[in-house]
Amino acid sequence: MTDQQTAFDQIGGASRVDALVEAFYDFVETDPAYAGLRAMHARDMTTVRAALKGWLTGWLGGPRDWFAANPGVCMMSMHRAMPIDTATAGQWTDAMGRALAQVEVDREMAAALHEVFGRMSANMTTR
Repeated sequence: MTDQQTAFDQIGGASRVDALVEAFYDFVETDPAYAGLRAMHARDMTTVRAALKGWLTGWLGGPRDWFAANPGVCMMSMHRAMPIDTATAGQWTDAMGRALAQVEVDREMAAALHEVFGRMSANMTTR
């Protein structure tokens, strides 16, 4: 690993981001612990899965295709209309933590991402 490697590279690139997002949304769709979070999403989650993959890829330092296709779109602003409270923000963080573990992201990287994701989800609360 060099200093010039991005977080995207460090977690394993596109295949690992894909696996991470799939695991995350599989938890959201199937685990009753995430019912509040699941209720905020459309019945068919294909679009949201693809969007998170694209956003996360660019955010981690990989190809920025999602950002190029969505110029000026702010992830925080996109969530402002959703009724996100501390419970659903916590559900998001918990499901993502489980996904990080399931796809076996390096422990140190997973801990750092989990911390950042926790702050991000907490900042998206709207009520």
